[in-house]
Amino acid sequence: MDKKLTLSLDKTIIESAKNYARSNNISLSKLIESYLMTLTTPTRKTGEITPLVESLSGVISLDKDFDIKDTYTDYLIEKYK
Repeated sequence: MDKKLTLSLDKTIIESAKNYARSNNISLSKLIESYLMTLTTPTRKTGEITPLVESLSGVISLDKDFDIKDTYTDYLIEKYK
C-alpha cells in the first residue's frame, strides 16, 4: 500500500532529480523509493562466498611457487610485441 510523504528539499536538487527521473523514464516518487530501498535493504557481507564461486573452488590447481605477477607480465609482453 502506497502512502504519501512530504519532503522539504533544496529547489535545485528537486529540479535536478526531476530532470534525471524524466530522462530515465521513471517517476520522481519511484526514483526516491528505489533509492530508499537500496539504503535500507540489508546487503551481503563482502567476504561471503556465493554458491557459484564455492562450486568452482578447487577446479584449478597451481604450483606453490607459481607467481601470478610474473606470468601476467610475460603474457602482456607477448601480447603487445
